[in-house]
Amino acid sequence: MGEVNQSSSAQAARFRELQHKLRDRWRGINLLDPDDRDILVIPSLTLDQRELRKVQGFLHYEERLLFSLIRLRNPRTRLIYVTSIPLSPIIIDYYLQLLPGIPFSHARDRLLILSTYDASFKSLSQKILERPRLMERISQSLRPEKSYMVCFNSTHWERELSVQLGIPLLAADPDLLYWGTKSGSREIFDMAGIPYPDGSKLVWNVEDLAAATAELWERQPQLKRMVIKLNEGFSGEGNAILELSDIPDVAPGESSHQRRIAKLHQWMGHLRFQAANETWSNFSSRIPELGAIVEAFIEGEEKRSPSVQGYITPHGEVQILSTHDQILGGPDGQIYLGCRFPADDGYRLQLQELGLKVGKILAEKGAMERYGVDFVAVRQSDGWDLQAIEINLRKGGTTHPFMSLRYLTNGRYNMSTGLYDSEPGCHKYYKATDNLQKPQYQGLIPNDLMDIITDHRLHFDSSTKTGIVFHLMGALSEFGKLGLTCIGNSHQEAEDLYDRVVQVLDRETLPSRDGTYQSSTPSLPIAWSMT
Repeated sequence: MGEVNQSSSAQAARFRELQHKLRDRWRGINLLDPDDRDILVIPSLTLDQRELRKVQGFLHYEERLLFSLIRLRNPRTRLIYVTSIPLSPIIIDYYLQLLPGIPFSHARDRLLILSTYDASFKSLSQKILERPRLMERISQSLRPEKSYMVCFNSTHWERELSVQLGIPLLAADPDLLYWGTKSGSREIFDMAGIPYPDGSKLVWNVEDLAAATAELWERQPQLKRMVIKLNEGFSGEGNAILELSDIPDVAPGESSHQRRIAKLHQWMGHLRFQAANETWSNFSSRIPELGAIVEAFIEGEEKRSPSVQGYITPHGEVQILSTHDQILGGPDGQIYLGCRFPADDGYRLQLQELGLKVGKILAEKGAMERYGVDFVAVRQSDGWDLQAIEINLRKGGTTHPFMSLRYLTNGRYNMSTGLYDSEPGCHKYYKATDNLQKPQYQGLIPNDLMDIITDHRLHFDSSTKTGIVFHLMGALSEFGKLGLTCIGNSHQEAEDLYDRVVQVLDRETLPSRDGTYQSSTPSLPIAWSMT
């Protein structure tokens, strides 16, 4: 055991040594810097495997970082992109065609696409580490003194990969991941002095969860609902709702503390889960593994779910990147479906202020790169009340839409207004989703989608800097699921672009009377599609 701990300690020290080199390379990480860099993109969703199974087509979420290919607009940048399963060549071509002013062949020569050919639920980083020949190929393709690695989220697997390859990882040290959990977020909010819902500390068994729920109810007897959250759940998939109106006989003032705990312990089996097909048997079995908290459910006639995204540089400087209004679904509006940028002008500047406070605390603890803070906003007579809900110490569902906007428009985020300035007097807006999903879309392969995009001109127009950028194309055939970012010069234009995509896809997959699907878009000859 001592040898293992010593090895782990040595790895952590080496990892920090590599990360320190990012201070010297920071200028080269900026989009338009002319220095040549090698960027290793590991889009690994290194999350709890049983929780990950709740997300349909999770393997294809590795495509969400394909916006990184747009960095090849810098003629000296080289990029290596590794996935669990091979990407369709037409998907790669789609992103390379977005590059303005760069010959397609020039960009393609600076791109290396690799795959582990492993569709298991293991972390992509673990899969890579288990393949020595793939590791060797990656290592030989990198110039160590000019390289860095990016990932979706950073865990011990990504740290080990960074150390074995000898290149720094632009992400938070895995030792800091606690601050991105539900309980860790609440501690940061308390340190930053920003409002957050009443709730519990972290518990590790159902008995303590029932006791914490009873104590919260006694502190706030007016509550109608509570949210039970797995500490390491994501996208709302690990949340469940407890309806207090179903157990009025143990409300504060109606029974003893011990009877209330006993009833709540029994009633946990009646939680309303946000993830499809979730059960109390499975959910409760995760509590000893992941931990759980309980929070007051925030009520309100007009309620929204905004978020703010920030960035901590290797020098510890905190920047605000964006604000969004999140689009949520599920039984109680707990599941992340998409977002609109920017957030409402009634609270986006306040979001920036609160996001900076959180970022400064995270920076003091040594965090690096992206973070996001989710809120609940409730309209009051004198404005909006904001309550912080959780921190995401990783890339998230708002990362790829905003980075696509930034890379394609060459604009800038204006902190004084919370708007994105593209050209003098012109602002950009978008609506994005990872969850445009319908059963009738199943069976469409990426080539079919390209035919539809071309025939209906569902492009991004580099001259107007408006249009549609697609992602998650690999999930379309099996799951009928697609992602897109619709960029316009107003919220309404972005919404109209989104609606147009839905209308076109619905029409293209409309079943005929005999039950087959008839497309109005003719497919290109195979020889043409392969060129």
